Amino acid sequence: MTGSGKYPSMELMAASLVASGCDIVTVAVRRVQSQAAGHLGLMQAIDWQRIWMLPNTAGCATAEEAIRVARLGRELAKLAGQEDNNFVKLEVIPDSRHLLPDPIGTLQAAEQLVREGFTVLPYINADPLLAKRLEEAGCATVMPLGSPIGSGQGIRNAANIALIIESARVPVVVDAGIGVPSEAAQAMEMGADALLINSAIALSGDPAAMARAMALATEAGRSAFRAGRLPMRAQASPSSPSSGRVGS
Repeated sequence: MTGSGKYPSMELMAASLVASGCDIVTVAVRRVQSQAAGHLGLMQAIDWQRIWMLPNTAGCATAEEAIRVARLGRELAKLAGQEDNNFVKLEVIPDSRHLLPDPIGTLQAAEQLVREGFTVLPYINADPLLAKRLEEAGCATVMPLGSPIGSGQGIRNAANIALIIESARVPVVVDAGIGVPSEAAQAMEMGADALLINSAIALSGDPAAMARAMALATEAGRSAFRAGRLPMRAQASPSSPSSGRVGS
């Protein structure tokens, strides 16, 4: 999954989406509704026949605001021709400095939106207990942050994300903080089902090239996870057989 914000131009965004090979793009409903800077023309720049829209509730500080914006997002998806799209990336973020999600507000909003028939993808701190509560509430996935939004700090919460992956019965999407392809591969090697990457692509020197690199890293990480890594050892283990050696 990729995001649609922060790109220098709509042309670069469109090229990056193609290079990434993504199937889902998240769109900030409030910014599109207000035609905020960087979002003018967004709806026309993306091929919604090919890309699945994931409206998000960015900019919402309370559960009530997020629920209202989610409803607008569903209508936005319909305008794009996706009549059966009930997806929402749920963000409840009252902290404007660190942009960390509110666990209580997120759970409250998720419970209501599930009741209204939404497919809820909640953005959360890497909290295994909250992830389980959201799963039990009916969320389609959980989206723990690797590190704060746009920070590029990589996977700072690896231990907790591993616990979430271990116990989750829904897909786990690592969202936020990934800065370079090696970090994307790391998240997938841990067993994540998907990634959502925006800033690392949009703010790179060559967004399309970075999008392609992230796609390759995601595929490599998933393949490595499925293959299974070799066991870690306390000491060296020779790769060549010890029998049949040439004598001195």
